[in-house]
Amino acid sequence: MKIIGIIPARYASSRFPGKPLIDLKGKSMIERVYKGAEKSQKLSRIIVATDDERIVDEVNRFGGEVMMTSPNHLNGTDRCSEVINTIDCDVVVNIQGDEPLIDFRQLDALCSAFEETSVEIATLGIKGVSEEERNNPNRIKIVLNQKGDAMYFSRSAIPSTAHADTTVLNDFDFYRHIGVYAFRAKTLKELPLLRPTAIEKVESLEQLRWLYYGYSIRVVPTTIETPNIDTPEDVKKVLDCL
Repeated sequence: MKIIGIIPARYASSRFPGKPLIDLKGKSMIERVYKGAEKSQKLSRIIVATDDERIVDEVNRFGGEVMMTSPNHLNGTDRCSEVINTIDCDVVVNIQGDEPLIDFRQLDALCSAFEETSVEIATLGIKGVSEEERNNPNRIKIVLNQKGDAMYFSRSAIPSTAHADTTVLNDFDFYRHIGVYAFRAKTLKELPLLRPTAIEKVESLEQLRWLYYGYSIRVVPTTIETPNIDTPEDVKKVLDCL
């Protein structure tokens, strides 16, 4: 099984323009993501997918592989899909370009999920969600079925605990989403063809479109969580870990 990693990297981020090129103790963020992913034992190839020549130049500088893609993509999934139209592979891991501390063990765990032939899409979930996180709309919650596939993702506190007693709550595993995805190549090529849905717009969660159209999403448990950089204010927490 040939598995590749793709790192979508846009320069024109609305919240933090140019963030792939910010300096993090002597290395750009995109270099730190790339070098972290290179430690994976499962990935045979890693490609940065971008729409900006400045990012191309930086990836070439540190010796990585980079590909120019359309500036019109609305999300990283579509950017990854364009890349694999010219590459032969079985599985693709979409590695977030704002995760400079990405842990290769998470990537390897995602890749292992595809040893089960029925898995179409896989992502990560971390068990144990505090009450504060359940009520934080920026923390995405997941409810799973008996196979470990996602039934629903939400910014709201799911499932509701309004009618649950302490015994039930103690026995229930609450999961929070860690937003790294892997796809079978065939599935990834199909996803950009799906029409947007009302439910994904309500929640502002792209993965709900996939569930709506009947795709399954395997949730791989992890105990690892690393800080990402969405805004300039997030830089300090990453620097503190380096």
